Amino acid sequence: MATREERSRDIAGMVEKSMGAGGSAILQPEADSLQIEVDETEALPEGIEVETGEQVEVVAEAYNHDANLAEVLEDSVLGALASDLQSKVKEDLESRGDWEEAIAKGLNLLGINYEDRSDPFLGASGVTHPLLSEATTQFQSQAYKEMLPAGGPIKTQILGVPTKETEDQAQRIKDYMNYQIMEVMEEYDPDTDQMLFYLPLTGSTFKKVYFDPTKQRAVSKFVPAEDLVVPYSASDLMTAERVTHVVKMTYNDIRKLQVAGVYRDVELSASDSGEDEGSIQGTTDELQGLHPGYSDDVYTILEVHVDLDLEGFEDPNGIMLPYIVTIDENSSQVLSVVRNYREQDQLRRKRQYFVHFKFLPGFGFYGFGLLHTIGGLSRAATSILRQLIDAGTLSNLPAGFKARGVRIRNDDEPLNPGEFRDIDVPGGDLKNSIIPLPYKEPSATLAQLLGVVVDSGRRFAQVADAKIADVNSQAPVGTTVALIEQGSKIISSIHKRLHYGQKQEFRMLAEIFSENPVPYPYFVGNVPPQIMAQDFDGRVDILPVSDPNIFSMAQRLSLAQTQLQLAQAAPQMHNQYEAYRRMYDALDVKNIDGILPPPQPPAPADPATENANSIKGMPLQAFPQQDHEAHLMAHATFLSNLASQANPQGYALLQAHVQEHIGMLARDQVTKFFQTMMEEAQQRGEPMPQIAPEAIEAAISQQIGEILKEVMPVIEPAQKPDPLVAIREKELENDTAEIQRKSINDMMSFQIDQAKLKQAFDIAQQRTKTQEQIADDRNDVNIYRINTQAASRK
Repeated sequence: MATREERSRDIAGMVEKSMGAGGSAILQPEADSLQIEVDETEALPEGIEVETGEQVEVVAEAYNHDANLAEVLEDSVLGALASDLQSKVKEDLESRGDWEEAIAKGLNLLGINYEDRSDPFLGASGVTHPLLSEATTQFQSQAYKEMLPAGGPIKTQILGVPTKETEDQAQRIKDYMNYQIMEVMEEYDPDTDQMLFYLPLTGSTFKKVYFDPTKQRAVSKFVPAEDLVVPYSASDLMTAERVTHVVKMTYNDIRKLQVAGVYRDVELSASDSGEDEGSIQGTTDELQGLHPGYSDDVYTILEVHVDLDLEGFEDPNGIMLPYIVTIDENSSQVLSVVRNYREQDQLRRKRQYFVHFKFLPGFGFYGFGLLHTIGGLSRAATSILRQLIDAGTLSNLPAGFKARGVRIRNDDEPLNPGEFRDIDVPGGDLKNSIIPLPYKEPSATLAQLLGVVVDSGRRFAQVADAKIADVNSQAPVGTTVALIEQGSKIISSIHKRLHYGQKQEFRMLAEIFSENPVPYPYFVGNVPPQIMAQDFDGRVDILPVSDPNIFSMAQRLSLAQTQLQLAQAAPQMHNQYEAYRRMYDALDVKNIDGILPPPQPPAPADPATENANSIKGMPLQAFPQQDHEAHLMAHATFLSNLASQANPQGYALLQAHVQEHIGMLARDQVTKFFQTMMEEAQQRGEPMPQIAPEAIEAAISQQIGEILKEVMPVIEPAQKPDPLVAIREKELENDTAEIQRKSINDMMSFQIDQAKLKQAFDIAQQRTKTQEQIADDRNDVNIYRINTQAASRK
């Protein structure tokens, strides 16, 4: 009878060893084991015997975290898993059928292929208005330049207080990630370019970021929206119940992954060649003029990111855990089942491999694109344009009716310019025998309506570069900012969404680099290349180099020019070098330091050099380590010279510099005094005196006053008579004398006038008295006469 130890078997030994899902992890057992009770009626693997009523100890081994669990799961479990997931994926595809149909129909509005039409007549115009194509290519070309500049799309930001160590670390991370993206990851540039063309059309595109075990490097692959399937109830990738990536792979690519141990080595069957005529892929193939060949062995692989409760790998709490299940759609074979959470994550949260880029937020999971927003306008513009062309065609080549008996030679050939053809007309009346249909010229109303429709579409999709480019360089700052804001509302919000998606993508890449560390492939300074393993430790944040608030070179240039205008208006308040450097950055000038040398930090100089710099008008600065007394003596001697006083600007500059030395000298003297006092107290064994900062500052102020009393008389300029002042004083004396002379003359004239007035007054009085005397004498004579006459009558 076999003992309990002999009946113990290594379950993992019954299956083949395989490499893990990551490409390098070997499916090796670990030391964990558990005891289970086996019912005697159960069928056990060969080599395990059970006696009735006995318990059997089976060593169940825990496999490597990244192992392909499909290698150890039973075929019945894998079959049920594949059937269940495929049916759910099919439901997901059916739930978005209308969305796919709308996208497929909208792609025809690009006008890539000319449509041969026979309705309303053979040869009718099949041209498509380029409104949608223009808006798409305009957005793609602008976003491509902003999101992937020539110097690399990565910049870094230090989290917390920056130090020399973290600054060097951030620079190494930035250089390495830009090197990987621009040089090593060959697919990044073309995939990003293609993604930015799809995005404005469909409204949603995706990037898949993962470590490729066959290439042994990180990969960021563009995934069209039609190849990423989610349930109807999904609102975002993080909370989606199920995310399915539909991958088209060749047999050789699958075989590489099978040999590497990523996929199970099972027989597969290729998918049917070709795509459905109404599908998005079928429409794009038709637009490109491509048709799949029957000899192409293309396999459709479903990579399902889903939460499962796998038999044998259950969570103790009954929670479904995240897995990635890869299924061949045609054969329903499960190729791999791997855990989709980090081994050290106690919460077992789902890992994200996809980044969702949205053009405009929609009502659900997928975003809105130009097909949804201006697709109707594009259809209307195409219809009106075709009507105008058809009207012109019918007007230039009219048709009509002719009498049955009319015979025209070679009537099946069109008339050439200048040709007159023979015609037989019964009755000789040609006018009544041929009646052309009354076709009108192309309608002016339709042409005007076409302009309104096109302008509406362009106004929605434009990026406002025209408005910004037309701004006058001398325009007020408020006008420039208002125009930028007016034309940038829509495109700015789209650019911010792209910036957010790219930030998520770069953080996923940084996580892959941290999990797969390799030495730096180039010289990184005085540090070992192996430090790359410690650089990605989370202290440095990875960000896109694009600015979410600036979406075009025209906008960047306008803002830089506005900043430069403000800096030039108040140079004392701004850093002129930084303002000009930002202007050169906006112009995308290379090697800016060659034409705009960075300002050198000030260095200590001897007094003679400082005196010479003051004459040149160059800035002066005092440093604590200088001999301030010697500098003060040299500057005082120079300031007392009349030659230095002849340059007011240099004189004032050196005067201010002297004040700096005085302040530092006073501080040094006070500091030395208090240090000496504390040293003496320490030597005497006394406690260290506590000196308040206010007392120190007060002592420094007093010392500055004492130094100024000694220095100011020396540097005060000597007073000498100014010839201009003497001339002015003489002029004032002359003016005073003239004023005095005028005053005397005025006084004399006044006195003369007074004398004249008095003389005239006296004469007038004398005349008045004389006249009164004469009048009195006349009265006396008249009285005498009257009296004499009266006496004679008596």
